[in-house]
Amino acid sequence: MTGRGRYKGYNMNAFRKDLISGTIVGVIAIPLGMAFAIASGVKPEYGIYTTIVAGICISLFGGSKFQIGGPTGAFIPILFAIGMQYGYENLLLAGMMAGVILVLMGLLRLGVLIKFIPKPVTIGFTAGIAVIIFTGQIANFLGLRDIERHESFVDNMKEIGLHLSTINGYSILTAAICLAVVILAIRFAPKVPGSLVGLLCATVIAALFFSGKVTTIGLAYGNIPNTLPSFRFPTITWERITLLIRPAFIIAMLGAIESLLSAVVADGMTGSRHNSNRELIGQGIANIAAPLFGGIPATGAIARTATNIKSGAVSPISGIVHGVVVFLILLLFAPYASSIPLAAMAPILMVVAWNMSERKQFLHLLKIKTGDSLVLFITFLLTIFADLTLAVEVGLILAVILFVKRMGEVHLVSKVLPDPNSVKVGAHMVTESHDCPQIGIYTVEGPLFFGAAYRFDDTMPGYGSDQPKIILMRMGKVPFMDTTGESNLAELVRHLHAVGGKLMISGVQPQPLELLKRTGLYDKIGEAQFYHHTGEAINEALSSINHNKCIGCSHAAFRECTALSCQEDAGGLRGLTGRKKPALPLN
Repeated sequence: MTGRGRYKGYNMNAFRKDLISGTIVGVIAIPLGMAFAIASGVKPEYGIYTTIVAGICISLFGGSKFQIGGPTGAFIPILFAIGMQYGYENLLLAGMMAGVILVLMGLLRLGVLIKFIPKPVTIGFTAGIAVIIFTGQIANFLGLRDIERHESFVDNMKEIGLHLSTINGYSILTAAICLAVVILAIRFAPKVPGSLVGLLCATVIAALFFSGKVTTIGLAYGNIPNTLPSFRFPTITWERITLLIRPAFIIAMLGAIESLLSAVVADGMTGSRHNSNRELIGQGIANIAAPLFGGIPATGAIARTATNIKSGAVSPISGIVHGVVVFLILLLFAPYASSIPLAAMAPILMVVAWNMSERKQFLHLLKIKTGDSLVLFITFLLTIFADLTLAVEVGLILAVILFVKRMGEVHLVSKVLPDPNSVKVGAHMVTESHDCPQIGIYTVEGPLFFGAAYRFDDTMPGYGSDQPKIILMRMGKVPFMDTTGESNLAELVRHLHAVGGKLMISGVQPQPLELLKRTGLYDKIGEAQFYHHTGEAINEALSSINHNKCIGCSHAAFRECTALSCQEDAGGLRGLTGRKKPALPLN
């Protein structure tokens, strides 16, 4: 999508719609930005800075007309772990490095590759992140004191259990008020920003009736300044780059996945099409710019993007307006934000976690009890009890292994014989016990690759003196071949040549043919041994065999039945497996 195409036909009416939708999303983004920052282990104002800077950059430079960017729940466990291990300054540098990686991915046109991550992996780690976010807010919901946060999920649960005696009833009441307002707004007034209304109601009630009884943002983090921080470029050294390359890569991969997933959701809601490579570049620029003002890593936010569309957004101007609105609110109302109770922030994140959990799809994949269910469950558990990186790596490896296994099972090599039940082919001519010993006709179906190598070796004939000297392989249903499949064919050709035999191939498709030519096996087999139709190959094979070595069969009958089967009665051929072949041309 070109920049001009994003604003084609733009007018004042469209601007008015963008202004309204951008204002609504900006208001919604305020409590979410602060909540995500606090949950990530940094000060709440850093979430606001991210919303402003990254949100504007993503709308300016991204590849989706409707994308709203900023801090998101998916980043919470990653950013918290990086901050705990490396510190806030290194977290900012890791975010910048992630931005550079994203820009390079976009320039190298790698956006399409993100779409190949299997669904069980994305649902597994998304559900795992949701569990971490939800459980991470239990302490604030209950008002527990002296809680020390850990990277480990188990340690955090132990910490909550050890401090249950410090439960604060006022905090529970505050959180319950906010949660009730949010739920009621979602159910009865979906256009109302429930998170903001719930936050305001809970804050006002807490200030009026039990002031000083609950922990506020100001008490925990100090007052929120009403200006953006000064521009500051981080100190970059080779040692810091090598130290942070892995966390930067993690941030970049998660940011790419989340942003492109959000863009796809926006496409589905509007019928538009985003530019995935440009979106990665926009996300990269945003993540390079945000840390210069103290902002944490950002990505496309699905819920805010959907709200933007439902509010009538027309162009990326709405995303820019959203960032400007957040900046104006920061200038005018920042001092009041210090009075917000932490207990009022907890339900907002709990609702976010509930909405992002993909619970319906999660349960559906578990119920079908396939290999995908295993990939989903292991990815989910590793996300919670180990870390997201390991979860995704293991999930992808398992998904690849299952894919290879499935493709290997699809592959079939079978010997072709006339069906005795065919009215056009007599059962006395050629049967499983009454076969021509010099010609073997085999059908290969499915990709001929490393995952199917064992099936190929097990089904093809051995290399003894009593085996056929001419092998005809029908490869019209082989869409793909890799070097392992080529190696299998090369081994077969070597043995056939050693005994004076030859391999004939009919109906080979373009990709396998190109590979055979590149490896030189095409020349070893011989150009003359490749045929468009099986019938032509059979005629050539029968004209070159030694008739004296035929035992128990009539070559005239063999020619008649096989040629007739190939040309007139495709349903009359079957494999040694006994599986009936479909009535299709044998090309």
